[in-house]
Amino acid sequence: MTSGTGNSDDWTTPGTFEVAPGVHRVPLPLPNDGLRAVNVYVLRDDDGLVLVDSGWAIAEARSALDAALKELDCSLGDVRRFLVTHVHRDHYTQAVHLRREYGMRVSLGAGERESLAVSMTPHRNPLAEQLGRLRLLGAGELADTLAGLTGTRLSTEDWGLPDDWFHDGQQIRHGERTLHVVETPGHTRGHVVFHDTGSHLLFAGDHVLPTITPSIGFEAALSANPLGDFLASLALVRRRPDARLLPAHGPVTPSVHARVDELVAHHGARLDETEAAVARGASSAYEVAGRLRWTRRERRLGDLDVFNAMLAVTETAAHLDLLVAQGRLTRSDVDGLRRYATA
Repeated sequence: MTSGTGNSDDWTTPGTFEVAPGVHRVPLPLPNDGLRAVNVYVLRDDDGLVLVDSGWAIAEARSALDAALKELDCSLGDVRRFLVTHVHRDHYTQAVHLRREYGMRVSLGAGERESLAVSMTPHRNPLAEQLGRLRLLGAGELADTLAGLTGTRLSTEDWGLPDDWFHDGQQIRHGERTLHVVETPGHTRGHVVFHDTGSHLLFAGDHVLPTITPSIGFEAALSANPLGDFLASLALVRRRPDARLLPAHGPVTPSVHARVDELVAHHGARLDETEAAVARGASSAYEVAGRLRWTRRERRLGDLDVFNAMLAVTETAAHLDLLVAQGRLTRSDVDGLRRYATA
């Protein structure tokens, strides 16, 4: 077991890292080269283990979790409950699989009901909803490319209903620790974070990430204004007492508030850039995304792989829709294509 903050030069390094008394960070591998890993947090008490998030249901993540718990002289049989921040595969699906073997309790935010219902649809085409949205946003060729790459129909074995649903203000007690459930829609409609005010810790899931911005606008059942939801949730977290940031992707960092301020500033600048692109003649989300730069490397849309290009277009649409809600742009749907214009 590695003690200390759990911050190394590479936060994805396998192991078990003590980030606070009784709290261990366990990075689990992902089946792609993008995010590379997801942090699962193990909370220890005499009554057993509670885990925040679970990882993606792949053999490599299962093996890594087995090994990490063994370092703590525990096993999967000691896990009493999964507290899942949101319904994305890298957070939820391993909990569903492990519950079938061990019977532990799995809990998820109530706002995820609609997206989970879509994911549980038998023989559903992967990304079907997102591909239809891409076509509406003017990215038909990108949708066709993605459809060719993801044409296999999905099994529903990775999905299942939780044992119970989280609601805002709920308190979860584990030994002497109390976690406050805070609903933070934006990245997904039902995203929640867990605030341990006694230990000054925030288990932030994908809501607040230390080095990247969470994707906005990518889910099966999309809200009307996901970026507006996200910014409101950031403001809500900013009003709470500051805490150490325990993110799902990236290293542990000292201040949630400091990172929230950076995220708000980033999206404020991005809204201005998006509005300016429309003023210069871009009218669809795809066209606007093509005039913006992406990632910290300032890459163009055409330089991104197809999956990240999809995220770029859907996130651009989220910025455009917030500008419409703010009265800075107008929106119209004509012949299956969504167009934006200056107000």
